[in-house]
Amino acid sequence: MTTTDFGRTMRIWRDRVQPDAAGLPAGGRRRASGLRREELAMLAGISADYVTRLEQGRASHPSGQVVEALARALRLSAEERAHLFRLAGLVPPGPDTVPRFLTPGVHRLLDRMAGTPVAVHDAAWTILLANAPYSALMGDPSGWHGIERNVVWRHFLGPGGWARHTPESLLAFHTALVSDLRNAAARYPADLALRELIADLRAGSARFAELWDSGVVQRHELQSKVIDHPVVGVVTLDCDMFTVTGTDLRVIVYTAEPGTEDAEKLALLTVLGTQSLTG
Repeated sequence: MTTTDFGRTMRIWRDRVQPDAAGLPAGGRRRASGLRREELAMLAGISADYVTRLEQGRASHPSGQVVEALARALRLSAEERAHLFRLAGLVPPGPDTVPRFLTPGVHRLLDRMAGTPVAVHDAAWTILLANAPYSALMGDPSGWHGIERNVVWRHFLGPGGWARHTPESLLAFHTALVSDLRNAAARYPADLALRELIADLRAGSARFAELWDSGVVQRHELQSKVIDHPVVGVVTLDCDMFTVTGTDLRVIVYTAEPGTEDAEKLALLTVLGTQSLTG
């Protein structure tokens, strides 16, 4: 196979994904029958220029991370995803690496929760997919690339998040994240990206290194979160986590008690979207 085969296949699959199915507005005149290159790039977390070069056969040897992101954005089946990896000259990920494949059912779940903030993470807490309400509530992850999409990295070495913490709750949160990474590393010993993430965190964060070296293992409990939102102010939400059987994918859902001020703020954010964060 050649890079031209990879690019031609990308283009064919891009044309069949309708914007509304990917949570994007479908209005206006469109030359593309499916996703535009810029839209695919945004959904995959890569540059539009790189998408162009891949489709035109001017970029070779995309990384496994890039191919995985494209497979998610293109909503590929398991067989199509494996084929895209082979076209890139890569071996499809095996059972001893962190699962990052989103089934059609998971995509449909987010499609049907258009008014509720929902995000999907892998076992290493890398965000794979988020709907528009989640982006409006927690910050738009479409502009985050590579390691920036990992929750553990963001909280130990990056900018953190908008959730409010006491020193005690922050320590508990950090401890749970470290414990989750330890469990993931034990289940997926061949995952090089996970091993590199842990090494970077140990080298860059004294707190992570201390927690990691302590050998702590604990259950990650999610109940409620207080969000200091830059537009609507403080909003308190229930936070629930569901695991997709057989994949270790974590589906995080934020909800508010109906009829409360928090529910009104959440509804307002759903209407405003991310425009309120950049306007």
